[in-house]
Amino acid sequence: MIYSGYLLTTVKTVNFEQACERLSWYAVRWNIEAYHRALKSGCRTEDRRLGNAETLQACLAIDLVVAWRIFRLTMLGRNVPDVPCEIFFRKEEWKALYVYHTKNPHPPEKPPTLNEAIRTMAKLGGFIGRKSDGEPGTTSLWRGIQRLDDITEIFKVMSTCMPAAP
Repeated sequence: MIYSGYLLTTVKTVNFEQACERLSWYAVRWNIEAYHRALKSGCRTEDRRLGNAETLQACLAIDLVVAWRIFRLTMLGRNVPDVPCEIFFRKEEWKALYVYHTKNPHPPEKPPTLNEAIRTMAKLGGFIGRKSDGEPGTTSLWRGIQRLDDITEIFKVMSTCMPAAP
């Protein structure tokens, strides 16, 4: 299929190789858009009402890292959904998520897949998970990660009090 269209650029492009390079730049644009959506929707950076530039810079520095973590999780979930979730989640995080979700106080030894953990965590953030819903978005992941942080802290405290699995 041949598509004829135009990509406007201010960068001089005189041959096919340069045109391909410009197209590859443009293809990355969608990842940048998704990252900024995580920053705006999840971190709600635009809603900040901070008094001075230094405070705003400090807050933005934290928000950028959080947005990157959400964006990275989204991309990993789409690109390598069947790997063990430990490539992103710490052991106590995925175990806390499992215990909270299943109401079973004894998590398995083997971690779930990344996709299973992402979808379960996103449900903490409001993702319903119907077949027609597709994959979770940055907002539900952001909310889910916030809740998972608290659930993990409680899990760590409670797991020291729990008897070993039978």
